[in-house]
Amino acid sequence: MHAIAPRARTRRLLITAATLAAAASLCALPTRAAADTWPSKPIKVVVNFPAGGAADQIARAITQPLQAALGQPVVVENRGGAGGNIGGEAVAKSPADGYTLLMSSGGMVSVNPHLYPKMPFDPAKDLVPVAAAARVLVFLEVRPSLPVNTIQEFLAYLKAHPGKLTFGTPGNGSSPHLAAEMLKAEANVFAVHVPYRGAAPAMQDLLGGQVDFMFDPGIGLPHVKAGKLRLLAVGSAKRSPLFPDVPTLDEAGLKGFDADTLFGFYAPAGTPADVVTRLNREINKALGTAAVQERIAALGGVPAPMSPSDFNSRAASDSARFGALIKARDIKSD
Repeated sequence: MHAIAPRARTRRLLITAATLAAAASLCALPTRAAADTWPSKPIKVVVNFPAGGAADQIARAITQPLQAALGQPVVVENRGGAGGNIGGEAVAKSPADGYTLLMSSGGMVSVNPHLYPKMPFDPAKDLVPVAAAARVLVFLEVRPSLPVNTIQEFLAYLKAHPGKLTFGTPGNGSSPHLAAEMLKAEANVFAVHVPYRGAAPAMQDLLGGQVDFMFDPGIGLPHVKAGKLRLLAVGSAKRSPLFPDVPTLDEAGLKGFDADTLFGFYAPAGTPADVVTRLNREINKALGTAAVQERIAALGGVPAPMSPSDFNSRAASDSARFGALIKARDIKSD
């Protein structure tokens, strides 16, 4: 065999390297092109609770300015059930291309892993936080025919009638349920839990007198203003700007009571980072618009723009806090 001259060998190596580089660049083109052209079709937002609830209302308020900013339709689809797990699983197992998002209460990520021993997906691994939407407060409301007018009278009535009162919730492990369990533990009272498939049907039964009280995530506030429900206290660390004269449960003597949760948007794990960044930026902009702020305020909530990492940190903190309560109260899934 003839020896290859050094110059020819060098030329061949250069050609080979150039060929490999060109091939690599061609392989990268589809990913880069997809990121550059996103979004090029409608985006679906799965709300993992029924229509009419707080998550649904917040999602619909934000998707309107979001679709204007992205230049594509943003469609809301409700897939409730199993404490939010059904909708969460649907999104977790969707393609990670930025065209399927989840709007959820913080409970699915921070609470459900403590409730469901065999979840069909892992929220911490199979979803990525995109943007927080709102800090949602819970409001302790009672049917008007209940013979109490203040939070002190209500707590005294509960103690005098153990097991006689019922409370509705959107389901086991929901923030209203956990708020009620906090109340029962800290006030040393007992009432019967009636779980529903979402806040809206629970609210309907409170209005109809089928249950006695409820920690409302905000959808019942118009009924409070209309005199159809009586608001006694706020299950938050701070009073609500909407009802500055209504005390918190902490002020009523249940020290440290805080049942606030963060509602927000998630995407399937593996969604391109630049898509998540764009969505976070546009959702935070939407939270700054008057229409969205008014919609969230009408629910008694507070807009909560933040980065994905800050959103994730808050979820981890809530998981530790609510996980301890679930263990102490031996709360089980439905």
